[in-house]
Amino acid sequence: MLIHNLKVLKGTNASKPAGFILLGFSDLPQVEWILLALISIIYILTLMGNTAIILVSYLNPKLHTPMYFFLSNLSFLDLCFTTSIVPQMLWNIKGPEKTISYTGCVIQLYCVLGLGSTECILLTVMAYDRFNAICRPLHYCVIMHPKRLWQLTAVAWISGFLESTVQTTLVFQLSLCSHHRVDDFVCEEPALIKIACIDTTFLENELSVACVLYVVLPLGLILVSYGCIVRSVLRIKSAEVRRKAFGTCGSHLIVVVLFFGTIICVYIQPKSKYTQNHSKFLTLFYTVVTPSLNPLIYTLRNKEVKTALKRLLSRDFS
Repeated sequence: MLIHNLKVLKGTNASKPAGFILLGFSDLPQVEWILLALISIIYILTLMGNTAIILVSYLNPKLHTPMYFFLSNLSFLDLCFTTSIVPQMLWNIKGPEKTISYTGCVIQLYCVLGLGSTECILLTVMAYDRFNAICRPLHYCVIMHPKRLWQLTAVAWISGFLESTVQTTLVFQLSLCSHHRVDDFVCEEPALIKIACIDTTFLENELSVACVLYVVLPLGLILVSYGCIVRSVLRIKSAEVRRKAFGTCGSHLIVVVLFFGTIICVYIQPKSKYTQNHSKFLTLFYTVVTPSLNPLIYTLRNKEVKTALKRLLSRDFS
């Protein structure tokens, strides 16, 4: 079947094929059906959980605060992120053909890079919000006024898709090998670079710079913010206030560790550290699993969200 797909997808111009074959986990057929069931369930939970967070934050006046404004943006971003990947992935897993059109691959790469980069910046903005709330409480309302919230969110989205525009343009200017087989389940930059038939040193160096700007630097700023937060919280004499402060920041910090940890493993790891299948599972984690965990993490660790959810559900079922 793969040989047939190759004949169908092979274009006259090697640099612009009719489409690509996403190999995914085709070398592990016994795992594919398990993944099909798990990913389907996780995707449904992701849609339900993130939609609930958005609705609760919008409908409950008590949650009209900067923290929940950014959390709603994160939930909307996660909805878009998983939807740009999972439907195509499920279609390829369940069927014998593992194909994606050239245009589809371009759009998917653009969305994955744009939304992933935006999430890196948005998580940094959320850390900045927590820093101001805990370290500068008297000036918090002045600093994080509504106009500033929209400005910070706009910076996150615009900068994320600006980076995606540059990366996607560079990737699809490469002369690609005629087999057009991408050893991944999604059109992702490292996998596409591997099927180039020319020297990709420049693009790899450019990707390294992008990783520093959108992964290393934001993570560094987040760690600095939390260093200041920990120092300020430890000065508080009330144990109850300290517990509440750490609880508020704990959810965000868990999300940061999960998201940035897997991103670093996929994009910044030494090439020989993991096999390609290990890299695929890591990519699967941050593209599919992490977006489903975010609502759960924020709900379980936040009494305000749990209370608002209960009120929303009781209102719907009463």
